[in-house]
Amino acid sequence: MPSTIEELDNATSLTKSDLMALVKKEARTLHMQDIMLATSFLREDAQYMPSGYREEYIQRFSKAFFGRIRDLKNDKENYEGNVDTVKLQGFLEVLGRQKDEVQNKNELCFLKIAGIISIYTTFIREEPVHPVGTRFPGGLVLKYEKGKYLCPVKEKQLDNPSALCRFCVSVQDESVK
Repeated sequence: MPSTIEELDNATSLTKSDLMALVKKEARTLHMQDIMLATSFLREDAQYMPSGYREEYIQRFSKAFFGRIRDLKNDKENYEGNVDTVKLQGFLEVLGRQKDEVQNKNELCFLKIAGIISIYTTFIREEPVHPVGTRFPGGLVLKYEKGKYLCPVKEKQLDNPSALCRFCVSVQDESVK
């Protein structure tokens, strides 16, 4: 079994339980300083957003980072089944391209945390990359209705080569087009 996320790129067979052990191990390497650097990147990245939305965006993502990492570290669930390794390979390729474009240490910390969280939610918990309730520009919100995760921006992001949306379990919210 691979010992790091980077080593997953050659995995042809992988259980959810094995992947969970790996992402938990990676999550344990994160420190408060990493979260602070990632939050600093969010501030830099959001500098041109409208001020009201910017502060809410930074607060929401910082809280989501803390919450998802805490959830991962404390998760005692036994996840059954295998991981779709073909889908995981594509996911890891996108993460690799994102890392190749990194501008600074803050962004690298953000991508590391986002990668761990996204693997956990997408391939283990089978939940959307963004938590339910996430607000997008225009006041659009990711929802959960009738057993489906409804994303208001999924279709618009499918052609974006650096977006993880094509791997996300959510579907396009048809009420938003």
